[in-house]
Amino acid sequence: MRLDSAIAVAISTGVVGLIVLIVLWPNEKQGTRLLVKWGVPNLAADQVSVAVRYLRRRRFWYPWLFIGLPLIPHAEDLARAHGLGSIVFVALFGGLIAEVLAQRSSREPRKEALLAPRGVLDFAPLWTIIVAGLATGIAAVHLAVQGQWPQTAVILGSAAVSWLIVLLAVRRPAAGDPEADLALRTRSARVALGLSVGTTGTLGWSVGTMSAFIAFVATIAAFLAIVGPPAKPRTTTRAAR
Repeated sequence: MRLDSAIAVAISTGVVGLIVLIVLWPNEKQGTRLLVKWGVPNLAADQVSVAVRYLRRRRFWYPWLFIGLPLIPHAEDLARAHGLGSIVFVALFGGLIAEVLAQRSSREPRKEALLAPRGVLDFAPLWTIIVAGLATGIAAVHLAVQGQWPQTAVILGSAAVSWLIVLLAVRRPAAGDPEADLALRTRSARVALGLSVGTTGTLGWSVGTMSAFIAFVATIAAFLAIVGPPAKPRTTTRAAR
């Protein structure tokens, strides 16, 4: 693609990204909805403010990433061929930038300290890691056999970025209330792995045969399962004797 046309596309996509940012700019209502979805009941004002800041750190970068996407070699062609590819790219790298910025120690006091350090499996269950790994590996082999090396590189690169986000989410300094902090870390890890699987679905399978269609549907189902919040524990009540 010529540089002048790439710049024109970058400007147009950047304008779209800016409009999306203005419409979806996080507020307290969105922060509350996010924490409730990820299992934090009985919200306090400081918890909501942490969630709002968490969302703003990600969405602020969306317009700039939309602008930069057409300027990356091959990325614009891949996004044109697979419509959802650019959205997944922007969400994934927006999450990466946010987690890098979150590595700075928070100046806000914490209400209580965690009794034990947390690891990757506390935020991303083993099944999500296995499913994401299988989805990426199968699609990468499929594309490599067909000689589609740019798509293969993008899929493997997105998997590497997603794992970097997971590791950064685990090690970043705690901020605010521990309950909200843990919920947001869990969301970061699971959404990152899910976006890696989403990249696999958008780039790995051209729906031209029944087997490719089945693989695409299975990949999208895996994406939806991974990015969803953990299942709420069942509560049972016993009748008093």
